[in-house]
Amino acid sequence: MNRISNNIKHLRKLKGLSQEVLADELGVPRSRISSYEENRSSPPGEMLIKLSDYFKIPIDILLKNDLTKGNDASFIELGNQRVLFPILVDNDNDDLIEIVPSTAKAGYTTGYDDPEYIEQLQKIKLPFLPTGKHRAFPIEGDSMLPVKDGSFIVGRFLEDINEIKSGKTYVIITLNDGIVYKRVVNNIKVDNSLLLQSDNKFYQDYSVQIEEILEIWEFTCNINTQEYTEDELKISSIANMFNQLGVELEEFKNKAKIN
Repeated sequence: MNRISNNIKHLRKLKGLSQEVLADELGVPRSRISSYEENRSSPPGEMLIKLSDYFKIPIDILLKNDLTKGNDASFIELGNQRVLFPILVDNDNDDLIEIVPSTAKAGYTTGYDDPEYIEQLQKIKLPFLPTGKHRAFPIEGDSMLPVKDGSFIVGRFLEDINEIKSGKTYVIITLNDGIVYKRVVNNIKVDNSLLLQSDNKFYQDYSVQIEEILEIWEFTCNINTQEYTEDELKISSIANMFNQLGVELEEFKNKAKIN
């Protein structure tokens, strides 16, 4: 039970609490907290519930995972609980990002919030990334040309869904569709949904309700695993020109309505 004792001590220190203050918060003698942290006794079920509620961390994570590897920024709010979401670093203190391989893509929707699943993913270092938690996702198909099939989109985790900006691209993890990379129109204030659009207009737009969304990752960079041909670059330039023209026309129409 050494893991739970270390976790209690670590979480207490993250909050800047003494054993006495934590004991008062939980309504127990200070000696109880000392006993748990020194591994002289194990917290019973009732105390585990109190610790879970106080630190807003699920009991199974308290018991199964080594939380001493993370700092206070390693946790994200999901509902009324915090889930371990570590920003990993290497020996040079540089951030590492996990890569979700195509072979593990199908299982991501069930393992995305499981630290043990995430821990086994391969990791790489991209020192040019901005601050934040990043992850790389495999892209299949041609719906987001010029991003090619087999590429990886590196995204920054978006904790607040209200930060989504219409017209930007995001990796969206949904209950029904799994991992998708789309251009997004934020319709949260209209009908509590996001409109997902493909840059390849052969594919139809569709809406996803907010409650179906598990995670959102804002585009940071694209890792292309294949070289572009000259023809592909020409087609891509033309497609981008028309896409940009469409955005400008839409903005012009909106301004005309306002005036």
